[in-house]
Amino acid sequence: MLAQSTLETIRLILRPLSLADAPLLQGAAGAHEVADTMISIPHPYPDGEAEQYIQRQIQNFKAGHSVSFVIERKSEKAFCGVIEIRDIEREHSQAELSFWLTAQVWGQGYMSEALKPMLRFGFKNLDLNRLYAYHMVRNPGSGKVLQKNGFIQEGVLRQRVRKWGVFEDVKIWAILRGDWRGEAV
Repeated sequence: MLAQSTLETIRLILRPLSLADAPLLQGAAGAHEVADTMISIPHPYPDGEAEQYIQRQIQNFKAGHSVSFVIERKSEKAFCGVIEIRDIEREHSQAELSFWLTAQVWGQGYMSEALKPMLRFGFKNLDLNRLYAYHMVRNPGSGKVLQKNGFIQEGVLRQRVRKWGVFEDVKIWAILRGDWRGEAV
């Protein structure tokens, strides 16, 4: 992998992260409502964390461990979230899918739209057999998006994470290459 692809849907552009995205990422990830249901986003979001995150993602991409995309609305090139395939395990041909959107665009179908080219990318470009995703039980919206896109719930990991001092149950979902229909975007 030398150059990262840009993916498109009817309403969205999924493009590589760059350091120029740091201010928008910092503001969006720093929103309490975003951090509240994300396992790995702290709140308050520390100054400089966006730059560090982007640099880590660029390095992880170069090493073949992950691929991250900014989700933008085509109409105004507006930053509205991040989606990534991370922890790529070549031996087992699997990886984790992780995603989040700014609260302003929740409920508009953007994440479900973004998942379609990401699944294609994971199964076709990365030659994966399995993609899995986690979400906190109290964030059922993420589960609905996964289910709508062919993921099957595999279980509940009781008190798997600690978010703001509270142990949270987490659901794990997965989709196999054989489950994926590969419909056109």
